[in-house]
Amino acid sequence: MSVEIVQKNLINILEAITEAATQRCRLVAVSKTKPAELIEACYAKGQRHFGENYVQELEEKSAQLKNSCGEIRWHFIGQVQSNKIGKICSSPGIYCVETVENEKHATNFDKEWAKQQKPEKLRVLVQVNTSSEENKGGILPGDAPKLAEYIRNNCANLRFDGFMTIGSFDHSHSDGINPDFQSLVGVRKQWATETGESEDSVELSMGMSDDFLQAISQGSTSVRVGSKLFGAREYKNK
Repeated sequence: MSVEIVQKNLINILEAITEAATQRCRLVAVSKTKPAELIEACYAKGQRHFGENYVQELEEKSAQLKNSCGEIRWHFIGQVQSNKIGKICSSPGIYCVETVENEKHATNFDKEWAKQQKPEKLRVLVQVNTSSEENKGGILPGDAPKLAEYIRNNCANLRFDGFMTIGSFDHSHSDGINPDFQSLVGVRKQWATETGESEDSVELSMGMSDDFLQAISQGSTSVRVGSKLFGAREYKNK
């Protein structure tokens, strides 16, 4: 896909988000498998938040773009592997890890981020498996508030920033209220009730290319859009 088309797509998506949102909502441009030049094209139009699923791609692109895109904010949105946490934390411009699903990973991120000696805390989201699918990562909805509190109370170098989910394919392609999104809204409400904190003080990251408008209507504050922005993913032949 050409630079011009991607830039046009970006503008259209941002306009759609603005029209649909009744609250703040961030676009995380998912640049998985896409070349750096298309990221630079979006950056030139004001986009700052980008998401990567694979650690190697995050490492390579963040290093390549750290000078030309100095204000870029990377979100890691892939499955966390313990032996890759150090590489995620050392990637230039890393801003948020959206896929923390257990105390072990939270503790390891806390330790690795401390080694970076940066003034800002690393933002993390608790990933919740709202659809109960075995092939999806994430903690059970009922356990998510407890993990959030573990992070807040035991991980001094992390900033708990909210909850994230990936809706099921069927729910994302059906009409009406998406129960996966409804479940995540409930998780945040439970956390707020148990802690006395405001629901609005933390993020809800839900919604992707096929369902981001529905997610916004159900309260999403951050949507992760890839194919609708950059076109179909391009995988190298193995």
